[in-house]
Amino acid sequence: MQRTEDRLTLAAFAAVSLLAGGNAVGVRFSNRELDPLWGAALRFGVSSLVLLAVMGLRRMSFPRGRALAGAALFGVLNFGVTSALAYYAFVHIHAGLGQTVLSLTPLATLLLAVAQGLERFRAAAAFGTVLATAGVAVISRTPLTGDVPVLSFLAILGSVLGFAQATVLVRRLPEVHPVTMNAVGMSAGSVLLLAGSAAAGDTWRLPDRTATWWALAYLVVVGSVLTFVLYLFVVHRWDASRAAYVFVVIPVVTIVLSAWLDAEPLTASLLLGTPLILLGVYVGALRRRPRRTAQDVR
Repeated sequence: MQRTEDRLTLAAFAAVSLLAGGNAVGVRFSNRELDPLWGAALRFGVSSLVLLAVMGLRRMSFPRGRALAGAALFGVLNFGVTSALAYYAFVHIHAGLGQTVLSLTPLATLLLAVAQGLERFRAAAAFGTVLATAGVAVISRTPLTGDVPVLSFLAILGSVLGFAQATVLVRRLPEVHPVTMNAVGMSAGSVLLLAGSAAAGDTWRLPDRTATWWALAYLVVVGSVLTFVLYLFVVHRWDASRAAYVFVVIPVVTIVLSAWLDAEPLTASLLLGTPLILLGVYVGALRRRPRRTAQDVR
């Protein structure tokens, strides 16, 4: 039974890594026609309606008290704050630098989980993050020189911390069904994004291009509803820092899909960086840990 559950969790982890890899490509298509914050608000707003409809069909009840407040806070962090910061950052900084910084999410998650008493510090997790981040840096060929706007760099760091804290928060809260958690969370996040869009003076309109509609359909159904329901499934079964390793697998999938759908060239750096990423994920997340014995506990 335990092995079956482990396999299901691993399958969900792999599915999240693959499905979320298409999000950046979908956002790129969306941003060509829609203002960024408005596109994000539209995406998560429609996604929340889909999840609320699923809740209605399955007659699932809303959480109450601390669980409801926690689900809303999760949404503000995971969908509102992080999306707003990331969109702002990617306007001004190189995509490779952004991807490399975001791949630090597992390390940030580990440190936050340790600071909040949820996990013990594991050298293997930290080393795995370093390996994986090096792989992402090789793939994206992040420039080590050049001027980077301070606010943009702080924004992408804030996005990392937002993703990390949101994952840790899920482990601290009473367990809520992934569909319900995301329905509440995306509703709260979309309200925040809509307010930010209004403050930024975005134009609120629906797309005209067929490609944009297909991109939004993917972002809603696959990139939001399926991806984040599966992600919370993983978070409920693994340590927060372990689940966060999806952030270092996603760039590989994104680059391959971008080459296929958006005519971006594949380079030798993909072949050099991918083994480092896979090794880092194995060391930090997938490698079996030694079982603790009664003598170890004493």
